[in-house]
Amino acid sequence: MALKQSTQANGSTSDVSGIIVYDKIEGIIKKMQNEKTGVPIRNVKSFLCKIPSVVTGTDIVQWLMNQLKIDEPVEALHLGTLLAAHGYFFPISDHVLILTEDSTFYRFQTPYFWLSNCWEPQNIDYAVYLCKRAMQNKARLELADYEADSLARLQRLFARKWEFIFMQAEAQAKVDKKRDKVERKILDSQERAFWDVHRPVPGCVNVTEIDIKKSCRWRNPRRTKTSVYNLRGDGRCFAPLQIASPRRKPPSLEQLRERISFMQNQLDRHCLKISKVAESLTSYCEQYSAYDPIVTVPELSNPWISNDAAHWDTENSNEIGTARVHRWGFSLEEMLKDLLGQDLFLSFLQSEFSSENLRFWLAVQDLRRRPWRAVSDRAEEIWCEFLTPGAPSPINLDSQTYDRAVKAMDRPTRHTFEEAQEQIYKLMKSDSYARFLRSSLYQDLLHPRKKGKLQLTAKRLTGLVQST
Repeated sequence: MALKQSTQANGSTSDVSGIIVYDKIEGIIKKMQNEKTGVPIRNVKSFLCKIPSVVTGTDIVQWLMNQLKIDEPVEALHLGTLLAAHGYFFPISDHVLILTEDSTFYRFQTPYFWLSNCWEPQNIDYAVYLCKRAMQNKARLELADYEADSLARLQRLFARKWEFIFMQAEAQAKVDKKRDKVERKILDSQERAFWDVHRPVPGCVNVTEIDIKKSCRWRNPRRTKTSVYNLRGDGRCFAPLQIASPRRKPPSLEQLRERISFMQNQLDRHCLKISKVAESLTSYCEQYSAYDPIVTVPELSNPWISNDAAHWDTENSNEIGTARVHRWGFSLEEMLKDLLGQDLFLSFLQSEFSSENLRFWLAVQDLRRRPWRAVSDRAEEIWCEFLTPGAPSPINLDSQTYDRAVKAMDRPTRHTFEEAQEQIYKLMKSDSYARFLRSSLYQDLLHPRKKGKLQLTAKRLTGLVQST
């Protein structure tokens, strides 16, 4: 977890541990941006457009290895991923802040948005940003699914202030239009990366959170060793608070007051973070409450308090209901849990000539359930179909993941392809799944114009499931 800095100006207490951490990180970033010895920053011409001020993931890894005397590429990649997770550089085409050693383009974050500036963005600021993004209505600035859900939730939360929020977003959008096209493109990506750090994609680590276990140990000085938490705002160490004895001088009144003030400040910050967790939990419960037969009265009888199994029969059948289709839009995981949704997604991938991704993911899932004596043969089948040179259904993996899969095939186990499966899952989630939700195939099921059309589509998909 990242240690956060807070300033001592205006009577607030400063966390010097955050200063130390960020000074080291930002020192590396400044060297990386050096015109002579840093990572080469260049403008790249792509199809029908120009991409300004970018570096590649390979260049970053090589620079870290050369400048920091790192021998192993894996160690350099891990360090680069930590820097990316804190938002100091970011991929220009993805919301997931990780570093990959390939030709993926990255852009450095402006110092204005660095974490050392003690940003504490509020939900109103996030609502203004999302509202502005929605106004611009461009393909490259289209809201992701979790952002659209956040915008809808914030609109309900700030219903009385929404007109003011909309006016603010509209004013910022007008200012952005007056900027140069290249400058506007860079600023848009930097602002997006800032919110990817402070409002990360669901499932990603939030580096702005504080480790609650460490903070709990810190409140009990007898159980805590001397660490960076034992620092005062001016950079000097607190005198350790220990039980007074004839040989030890008790802490002074000034030291006690400084300790109490610092602990109160830390306690307030932790309460703020817990409120974010509570907000996330509330949002999750609201999303799934309609599918819980205990919380919401179902159309059929409640299977938990009656002997009627019609509710479960409907869930396991091939009949398509609007609620069932709507649940597929919650996440890729939710859709793959449903066999009918799984087959529908496979048919969509076949139309895009990328069905090998889902078939590989399903094959690895099947490998985990195989008995031990059949694991080796099944792993060899997966290797020959998807990963071997000249495979009939090749999948796209980065070089490091592929090399580790090659080594793991010496002694295959149920977990041989886990890393490759995770990478393919992220690829489907960020690319194919987003297009599937926007496709007419899904939208016709979600918003049928006529009742007969929904029934006809259900029959067609039932035939698809039986044939597969």
